[in-house]
Amino acid sequence: MSRQSITLTDKNEAWLRYQVEETGEYNTKSELINDLVRRARRVEEINKKLEASENSGLVEQSPEDMLKEFKYRIKR
Repeated sequence: MSRQSITLTDKNEAWLRYQVEETGEYNTKSELINDLVRRARRVEEINKKLEASENSGLVEQSPEDMLKEFKYRIKR
């Protein structure tokens, strides 16, 4: 594993410290940061797949129309 040095804002440092010390979900800030990076990579991969799907031309509905339809179906 490579070792990195980063500078955080006070607010971000406090948030990281809280996550490690108070929630008990992570043992170290490094563990938390690695988890955040993994999650960001997953989101990036999902977004790429969604973009490829949108660009495939298989759907004629606009994103706005899809959202309207989705919200309508949820309300039912």
